[in-house]
Order: sequence, then C-alpha cells, then structure tokens
Amino acid sequence: MAATATRADAIASAAHWFDAGGLLADLKRRVVVPTESQNPERSETLTRYLSEEIAPSLERLGFRWTIWENPIADAPPMLFAERIEDSTRPTVLVYGHGDVVLGYDDQWSNRRSPWELSVSEGRWYGRGTADNKGQHSINLAALARVLEKRGSLGFNAKLLLEMGEEIGSPGLHAACEHHANALAADVLIASDGPRLRSARPTLFLGSRGAFNFELDVRLREGAHHSGNWGGLLANPGTILAAAIASLVDARGRILVDALRPPPIPPSVRRALADIAPGEPGGPSIDADWGEPELTPAERVFGWNALEVLAFRTGNPERPANAIPPRASGLLQLRFVAGCDHRTFVPAIRGHLDARGFAMVAVKQGAMQPMAATRLDPDHPWVRWVSASVAATTGAAPAILPNLGGSLPNDCFAEVLGLPTVWIPHSYPACSQHAPDEHMLEAVAREGLRIMTGLFWDLGVSEPLPPIGFHRDQSAAEMLRS
Repeated sequence: MAATATRADAIASAAHWFDAGGLLADLKRRVVVPTESQNPERSETLTRYLSEEIAPSLERLGFRWTIWENPIADAPPMLFAERIEDSTRPTVLVYGHGDVVLGYDDQWSNRRSPWELSVSEGRWYGRGTADNKGQHSINLAALARVLEKRGSLGFNAKLLLEMGEEIGSPGLHAACEHHANALAADVLIASDGPRLRSARPTLFLGSRGAFNFELDVRLREGAHHSGNWGGLLANPGTILAAAIASLVDARGRILVDALRPPPIPPSVRRALADIAPGEPGGPSIDADWGEPELTPAERVFGWNALEVLAFRTGNPERPANAIPPRASGLLQLRFVAGCDHRTFVPAIRGHLDARGFAMVAVKQGAMQPMAATRLDPDHPWVRWVSASVAATTGAAPAILPNLGGSLPNDCFAEVLGLPTVWIPHSYPACSQHAPDEHMLEAVAREGLRIMTGLFWDLGVSEPLPPIGFHRDQSAAEMLRS
C-alpha cells in the first residue's frame, strides 16, 4: 500500500488487475456454481454459494458476515456482511443476488455450457455473468482495490446478498423489516439490470412496478361444431379479445384511467430529455406505439405499459372446427411511482362491468407484485454519484428516474427509507434470462473503474458535492471547484 496513493492510482490498479485476469478468475469460480433458485433441487447449492464462495471473499476484505435464514419457510437464505470503520463516516448498503434463472443447458450455442465461463470476441458467456454474479463481483472487486491502495475504505460498508431474486425475492421485504437496524445506512448503491446502451454509463434510481393479472371467460362445458352452432353460441375468444381491446388499444395506449400514471414530474422530464432507448443490433423501436405525445424514453421510463403476455382459446397446436368453451389471458401492467397496484383489480373489474363484460373473470396473477419506486433525479445523492462517475469516464452518465423493468427496490426505498442509486454493469442485449447470457468485457472493465472511483470518493469527501467535473478529478476536488 502506498501512503500517498491517489484516486487515479486506485483506478489504474483496478484496470491492471482486470487486464491480468482478476475479475475473470473470480467470475469463473462463481459461474460454475449452478445457483438456479427456480430449481428446488438446488437449495443446498444456494447456501453453498454464500458460505463457500462469497463469505471467504468478504473475510479477506475485513468484513464480518452471517447467514440469515429466510423469514419464509423453505425460501433461500441471505448473507449479511459489514465493515464498520468510523461511525462519523457515511454508511453504504450494497445489494446483489447470487441466484440465477434456469440454465437451459441444451440451448446454448457453439456447445457452450451455462455453468462454464467462456470468452469469445469480447463477450464472457455463462449463466449469471450479467445477472447478477458479474455485477456484484465487480462491486466487491472495487472495494478490494480501494482497500489495497488506501488500507481502509474511509466509509462503512454493508452488504446484503440474497438467493431468491429470480423467484420474486421471497422474504426480502420481511427480512428488511426485521433487520432494519442492522441494514441502516445513508444510501443504497447497487448494481443490476442493463445500462441504457453498452457505450453509455448509466444510473437508475428505482424501478417500474410489475403487476400480473388473469382474465378468464368460461361459458359452457365442451366445444361445439362451428358449422352447426356458429352464429348461435357466444365465442369466449371473441369476447376476451374485445375485453382486452377495451383495456388497451391497437397501438398500445392504455384506455383505463385508473391504470394510467400521474403526469410525469418536471424533474423526470428533464432527466429523460437526452435519453434515447435502444441498442445497436437490438429490435427497432416502434415510433407509433404507446402513449402518443411522449418520447420513447418517457414511454418506457416515465409511463405505464399494459402488455398481453399470453392468450389462449381452443387448441392452438391442433385447431378444430369448433367453438371453444373457454378463453384465458395473462396480462401485465408495468407501472411507475404514483400508482398503487392494490387498486388495479377493482378498477379493471369496474371497467369491464361497465362495458358489458361481466362474464370476464379477473384476478391477480400468481407472480407477487413488485412496487414502483423512483428517487428524484435532483436528489443530492444522485448529483454526487453522477459527478463521481463523470470524473472517471469524462462524460456525464445517463440518469434514468427508474429502470423500465422491476427490482425489489421498494425493500430499500420504502422499508428502509434509503435513497437508492443503481449503477448497472450490463447492457440491453446481454441475453439475460435466455441461452447465451453474457457480459461485455469492455463494460465490465469500465464498471470496475467506475466503482473503484466511486468507493474512493466516498472515503475522502463529504458525500454531497455538486455536479461539475474533470476527468479523474476526485469528489472532494469537485466540491471545492
């Protein structure tokens, strides 16, 4: 450790460690552990990832750790760790999840295995590389680089790593309530989800909520010949299609006032003014889809979206000339802060009844709803993190008021009352949850530099400087400039 080590020294050390294969080696050990939380046969594997892989890494960084049993019976455990240096310094809570979705082992291209990290053309393939083993590995490595150069963090760090995020984070809400004192902090800084684009560092400040609901039309027992009975019997598929069309129109505009969000706040509009969603090589954005008069960024980050996830009537695999007795659909509302998911089913029920669709049953889906959260883009912690990222990269990051997808951020924002800032180290085309999941080497390297600079800044300055930066300038220097 150099007594006069600087921010630039720490970032350079992080880049050298990365180039020498340090992160790749960490991630190889972690990907090989098949932590499929959707597979009940992996329960012991989930615990082993925490106790045999993550815990020793934290011990080497001077953290004290413990395994928390999940408040929900048979749900996966969680790991809590902390390194407390000085009660007068800021305390940061870092979150991640070590569980992954199913591997789909036989669907990966070029004979790749989801449980073996492989490298090709700047991509690191393996289940969990993007979601979320690669991302929390970057953050742990950044803490290590700061400790290596400074000998201390200069702030207090806490870590909560769960193993059930891919099955809806069962027990996380209750765990945060029960362990609120242990988890007390000044801010949550975590990494999950994708950047806006691979080439642009990104912050997001919350997430859209997710609410699934089922529509079901059951009119009779058994199907009946469409020639003999066509024109005489009501068709459940036709009725359900019309009912859905009364909720959302042919261009994706939500037609139920109670499912639409409040007006977009001015600070959110300002934050989204320079945001352009999309990734080269990804699908083309449909310019005429969704709420009219909104920009693409406002539609995905500032507004609600009602999506039809599944629709079934008759026998789609082997259609018959018969009027089916039943039709069913699964729909999802992605919603922003200011909406209460508990009001959705009553609102849908009232809307359908008023339009003659009393025969369409509606109920909440099996997936546990996720609440919507959003930190104000003008919040001081947002300005500080943005300045730190910009000092490392030389450009202001994209700031998204919330992720378009959903995360259990309400556990931190609402239960613990923390400002929440997420710094993703993945990108939209990472094949998350699909075969060929991968992390981009260039994004991982930049992410490590960003997090090393940010953790360095937390240890040397009051954590609320205004925006205003120069490349590799510290947060303390920004505050004085």
